Amino acid sequence: MRFYAREEELEALERIRERSERSSAFTVLLGRRRVGKTALMVRSAEGRRSVYLFVSRVAEPLLCEKMQKAAMEAGIEIAGSATRFRDLLKALMISSRSDPITVMIDEFQDLAHVNPAIYGEIQKIWDLYRDSSRINLIVSGSVHSMMTKLFEGAGEPLFGRATSKIEVRPFAIGTLKEILADHGGGGSPEDAVALYMLTGGVPEYVRALMDSGCRTAEDMVERAISADSVFLRDGRDLLVSEFGRDYRTYFSILQLIAGGRNRRSEISAALGVDSGAYLRKLEAEHSLIRQSRPVFSERGGRNARWRISDMYLRFYFRFVLPNSDYVESGRLDLLARAVREGLDEYMGRALEDYFRQRIAEEETYTEIGGYWSRDGSVEIDAIVLNGFDGTADVIEIKKSRDRLDMRALAAKAEALGSLLDGYEVRLRGLSMDDA
Repeated sequence: MRFYAREEELEALERIRERSERSSAFTVLLGRRRVGKTALMVRSAEGRRSVYLFVSRVAEPLLCEKMQKAAMEAGIEIAGSATRFRDLLKALMISSRSDPITVMIDEFQDLAHVNPAIYGEIQKIWDLYRDSSRINLIVSGSVHSMMTKLFEGAGEPLFGRATSKIEVRPFAIGTLKEILADHGGGGSPEDAVALYMLTGGVPEYVRALMDSGCRTAEDMVERAISADSVFLRDGRDLLVSEFGRDYRTYFSILQLIAGGRNRRSEISAALGVDSGAYLRKLEAEHSLIRQSRPVFSERGGRNARWRISDMYLRFYFRFVLPNSDYVESGRLDLLARAVREGLDEYMGRALEDYFRQRIAEEETYTEIGGYWSRDGSVEIDAIVLNGFDGTADVIEIKKSRDRLDMRALAAKAEALGSLLDGYEVRLRGLSMDDA
């Protein structure tokens, strides 16, 4: 699969590189694993004096030997043999004085496993040499919580050292449609929705489906649950390192949310303990869930639901983890049966997210979200408020157009009463045909 999108990120990195020729730059790329951080920074350095350094969990002298070799192969001479990372970074910064260098360090968070003192040493070298150097330092890491702590934790050595931070996000829906069309798919609306439902726009998962020749929704689901599929094991591989020893509790919470128990009270009751602290960490430190509130509700209110932010992880915790015995025993026929039994309802929920995201990407709005009353008597799939022109779109979303009930939707809008005062209310029905 060819390189798609990322025009804005590449432009930002080019501006940073140009500035680094006058004053050193330290850029942090944030984003979930598989989102394309490595491909982005390598692409941004094409045709420039640059070196790519990968952090592996080995003894510091061995790591420095490997990195020094990579620098030499990139045409960057380093005198002597560096055995400490600080010496290697110092040499690169001094070398950039005469000729600017882009230095890319991948899996930056793993330096903690090489030498716990290494970030303090990086701080010292950076502070001493940044003003006299012309280095364009770009670092990325796959453990979001650790990367965030390293650069945003007030007590951390690298706090305040980053000159730029770029959040690398999954592909937009428009890009997913383009990719699907380029690979000969997209003949049915279900195809685009399935690609979004399974991957959430994460490039590596999109690549796995496209490179396997998947063109239809049926092909994609079948591939996702095949024996050698990355979809079956990546959820566990991604998150065990994030959560550490508490991963079972966090996995249980994510499975509950994916299965529909998305209120704190429901989650706590199922766990038998107060889930509040775990939920806050999943949101604030790991960025894996988000608290969804009804449109018009006040921040801090109790009428909230938790949602898994990542579409792939939502699929993993809805279908794969609960049926992990089938995966481990090789009974993928039973896994396929479990997926088929729940897929229609699940795709209907995914369709709601698909439309909400597409509206957020393509239309003008000041607020967008669902609405539900505390007692559950009124539930609306999406409300799009546009404070610029004073309109409020009240939207019902169903897989089948035949199931849209505009009269019932009008009654729900009427039930909102004064909440919609001042808006021109427009009723919209969206189905799979509109996807």
